[in-house]
Amino acid sequence: MAPFFSALLLAASLCLPTTSAFYLPGVAPTDYLMSQKVPLNVNRLTPAMTEYDESLKSLIPYDYYYKRFQFCRPPDGPKSISESLGSILFGDRIQTSPFDLHMGKNETCKVLCKTEYTKKNAEFVRSRIMENYYYNWLIDGLPAASWHTDRQTKRDYYSVGFPLGTYVESKEHVDVGLNNHYDIIVEYHEVKERKAYRVVGVLVQPASISSKDLGGGKGDCTDRSAKVLKEGTEVVYTYSVYWKESPTPWATRWDKYLQVDQPQIHWFFLIDAAILVFFLTGLVATTLLRALKKDIAKYNQFDLDEDVQDDSGWKLVHGDVFRTPKNPLLLAIFLGSGAQLFFMTGATIIFAVLGFLSPSNRGSLATMMIVFYMLFGFIGGYVSSWTYISFGGENWKRNLILTPLFVPGLVFSVFFILNFFLIFEGSSGAVPVLTMISLVCLWFLISLPSSFAGSWMALKREPYHPPVRTNQIPRQIPPPPPYLRPLPATLLTGLLPFAAIMVELIYIMKSIWFAKVYYMFGFLFLCYGIMIMTCATATALMIYFVLCGEEYRWHWRAFWGAGMVGGYVCLNALAWWVGKLSLGGVTSNVLYLGYSLLMGFLFAVLTGTIGFFASWAFVHKIYSSIKID
Repeated sequence: MAPFFSALLLAASLCLPTTSAFYLPGVAPTDYLMSQKVPLNVNRLTPAMTEYDESLKSLIPYDYYYKRFQFCRPPDGPKSISESLGSILFGDRIQTSPFDLHMGKNETCKVLCKTEYTKKNAEFVRSRIMENYYYNWLIDGLPAASWHTDRQTKRDYYSVGFPLGTYVESKEHVDVGLNNHYDIIVEYHEVKERKAYRVVGVLVQPASISSKDLGGGKGDCTDRSAKVLKEGTEVVYTYSVYWKESPTPWATRWDKYLQVDQPQIHWFFLIDAAILVFFLTGLVATTLLRALKKDIAKYNQFDLDEDVQDDSGWKLVHGDVFRTPKNPLLLAIFLGSGAQLFFMTGATIIFAVLGFLSPSNRGSLATMMIVFYMLFGFIGGYVSSWTYISFGGENWKRNLILTPLFVPGLVFSVFFILNFFLIFEGSSGAVPVLTMISLVCLWFLISLPSSFAGSWMALKREPYHPPVRTNQIPRQIPPPPPYLRPLPATLLTGLLPFAAIMVELIYIMKSIWFAKVYYMFGFLFLCYGIMIMTCATATALMIYFVLCGEEYRWHWRAFWGAGMVGGYVCLNALAWWVGKLSLGGVTSNVLYLGYSLLMGFLFAVLTGTIGFFASWAFVHKIYSSIKID
């Protein structure tokens, strides 16, 4: 479900440095006394892209205590930690662990447990290691990270998670080592006025070693030879804890996790794209306004020497341009859902830019998106019903019912089917039944009544009245030039808006598929604004040429023209699938393609709605500016 939420996420935060993070803390700091126990919780295991292997090999997360891993459990069994709805949808499964950490107390080679791997389980773990699976631990809400150095910039940074194991390939065989020892380095900051300590950083240095259990919880970690995992291998899990005082205050402890990847390159491409888009948008707008000014002056000039004035250009279709489009009910439903997505996305990005969606609250971004989508059901119902009655639609009851059900129902159905693939694989990413029921309850108890209320308000409002009369008999449409045929015109219209968001889309894709922390909401805010401008301008320009070609069926052309951005998003995802991913197994490929198509569809509905209403306003403006006899 993560890609669905993530796809829907562009300039106050641009004033902030790109190499530091700003957020309003979502939770109060936890103060620890010296020697007080500090809990270490475990989360799911996820596949990742490493600095040595830049391809992703799987998309299936696993519960930390999945039986085939045979990891050490707490004496009284693991207990689940309460999570937000968004965190659950993202696949987080946070549980307690047997690790025993105490503030400021260094410990060396403590034994967790000892286990012997069966052939089946050893092969399973070996496969996960070769697919670059990572541990995900949490100490005081901070993710355990590994220390890396960028090979290009030579900059040190925190990379969330650390590897399950290592492997060395040779011509004859592959040696797979399981990381069974962990050096846990916890950075803490002393709050002198409170005489307390706060956790401000967590690093884990894993190793595959042949450790021994000496009894009494003590181990021998001097043998650093790799623990090669195979059938019958006895593994002793050990760990060491080192506490390191840090000058980093609690309020900025997330900065090291939220470093912008190559910020100079990001800024360069974003500013370059913004300048290009603003230039092209200004050029298009200027050209369009000059052409319209001449057209309107020409159409409004009456020659007294002529008995009949000949119409030409877009004025020819004034009696048909406001004719009801084909399938008005479906178009109205799409427009209502698009308006709902538009306001949900904008509100979420604004909240994120202002720092209210702190990374300390796991899943807060997805939770906020769900809340906004449910609440903005009123807007979706209002826009859909008002548009439908303005088209002259009479089956308003069907519109009222289908608006909150059609698009969300389609998305939920695809998500439900993909969830079965995760269940079949035994993945922690499978959404639990109770969570699914909660989503359906939110949908039917909040979104539906809200949409019905919006539709009812719209039905009481006067529908849109066009500035010109519509002829009873439709006029014939001449054959269009090649570039104005539906497919070429649609491809050209969606290209400019997609170019405006392409750079940011790459970072979002990395965040979704490569488990990178995304927190560049200032860039996202700017890109979202540019996308709105380019969708509106490019679609209006296309509709102008379409009308000049005496094609008056502009409604669906406008929607799919801007909606082609979603098509380009799908094509970009397919390019990633071919060039950057090495997914093994049917489930990973089905998940990637399914979620990518879902993202493309939602992008199409969102951008198509922007393009349609911009075109509607444009068409109304030009036809209300001319005199019709």
